Amino acid sequence: MYSQYQPRIYRNNTVSDDLVSFRVAFEETDVFICTDSNLSREAGDIIRRLRSDIKKYIRDNPKFYKSLKPVSEDSKAPDIVRTMIGVSKMCSVGPMAAVAGAMAEAIGRQLLQHSSQVIVENGGDIFISSKIKRTIGIYAGEASAFRDKLAIQVAPEDTPCGVCTSSATVGHSLSFGKADAVVVLSPSASIADACATALCNKVKTESDIDRVIEHGKSIKDITGILIIIKNKLGVWGNMKLIDI
Repeated sequence: MYSQYQPRIYRNNTVSDDLVSFRVAFEETDVFICTDSNLSREAGDIIRRLRSDIKKYIRDNPKFYKSLKPVSEDSKAPDIVRTMIGVSKMCSVGPMAAVAGAMAEAIGRQLLQHSSQVIVENGGDIFISSKIKRTIGIYAGEASAFRDKLAIQVAPEDTPCGVCTSSATVGHSLSFGKADAVVVLSPSASIADACATALCNKVKTESDIDRVIEHGKSIKDITGILIIIKNKLGVWGNMKLIDI
């Protein structure tokens, strides 16, 4: 389902000192979770179920995995698969563009049955449900002009939400653009992930920032956008940036 594992350097940029933090890894899935107590066993069970659903669907429907465009809806598909298909159609990308955000959201919402607060990070895509403000560092690469300088502050009243990042220069994700980071905020981590991929594909130069933000604003349920390329950035919506 995923490419080869790479170190999750950006995990150092998620602040959650009041919660219990733990990592859960199963096959290619590697998530970092913060909850009221250690729920690694419960999270592992959820991950295995979700992965089983997706892998079985891929075996029966190879196009779902390979397509870079939306695929047909399938009412008989597992919930997470139907979510990925739906949000990919909204953002005009392939359904696997939403897999990390969809996984983070599904894990997080199920863990809310056991914890009053949940943060799930999966490959740079984050689901948050919090009672206090949370600060998320922005990682746009070691050479970025904004390295260790900016963070996003998420207010509790804006959660649950997803904060998802796509990059053409950091990590192993497929991108047709040149952006160092495109960060999208949405009540749905699945939508945020698909949208971040779609917008990142469209950013080729610094002059594209305003045009791509305008396009992102037209996608339903997108509440904030941040684009970083080289030494330029653009921001829109409910994306509160703070210095760190």
